[in-house]
Amino acid sequence: MTIIVTGSSGLLGSALVRSLRADGTRVVRLVRRAPQGPDEAFWDPAEGTLDPAVLEGARAVVHLAGAGIGDRRWNEEYKREIVRSRVEGTATVARALAGLPAGPALLSASAIGFYGDTGDREVDETSPPGSGFLARDVVVPWEAATRPAAEAGVRVALLRTGLVLSRDGGMLARILPLFRAGTGAPLGSGRQYMSWISLDDWVGAVRYILNDPEMSGPVNLTAPEPVTNERFTRALGRAVHRPTMPVAVPGFMLRAVLGEFAGEGVLIGQRVLPRRLLEAGHSFRHIRLDDALAAVL
Repeated sequence: MTIIVTGSSGLLGSALVRSLRADGTRVVRLVRRAPQGPDEAFWDPAEGTLDPAVLEGARAVVHLAGAGIGDRRWNEEYKREIVRSRVEGTATVARALAGLPAGPALLSASAIGFYGDTGDREVDETSPPGSGFLARDVVVPWEAATRPAAEAGVRVALLRTGLVLSRDGGMLARILPLFRAGTGAPLGSGRQYMSWISLDDWVGAVRYILNDPEMSGPVNLTAPEPVTNERFTRALGRAVHRPTMPVAVPGFMLRAVLGEFAGEGVLIGQRVLPRRLLEAGHSFRHIRLDDALAAVL
């Protein structure tokens, strides 16, 4: 059994590759440089280059490549890069799969940014897209780029991922020094919901979707119990055995530091439930945030 992975050097991709290889699964990493062995193959998403022969005989392609949403302060150029890196790469993979007589399944990265600001309203995979740059300009066209594969009969699952908890990367790794120094604080009102998932549970969910031929379309990769930012702050303080600040960081200060990303990725609420996974009978290792943080840290 062979699984093809793009974005394999990132936090999610590297964890998934380690897990699959630990079970004896052959993983071929698509790379944008000269391959350095039989377990690597070249592709160029910017040019739309991917030899379909690389995908023949594989069980699935897990497509995770794309520029980091929160890695840099947004300007118009970087916003175009966020969109381009996702849409062009996804379209390249989808066209290659569509050209195969019996294409592997496609598990394509997506994000709960699809739902926009949901406030304290619960949403699941049946909910419509929200508004704003991430929902309208990033996630909707990103998911639509898988259409050639779906129209060719390929099983396509859209991995709408929430905040992934890991000490090795992502938001948690960036804020840990503040919390260990006792300067962690709620952000904005603190009432906005955060939909999180541990890295172990993210890998487990992806592997579940790989093995379930009925899982197609959007699938929320979030823990069953979203929490408010204030609850998240207090839980992380407990996890590192440090106090947290009693006063929240004002929204205007976050906007001054983070720019437009603050209003789309920090101050909005997203109360997203993993309805599809729960109804399919998938079991999460970490349902409570305190348990997840204890395991992660």
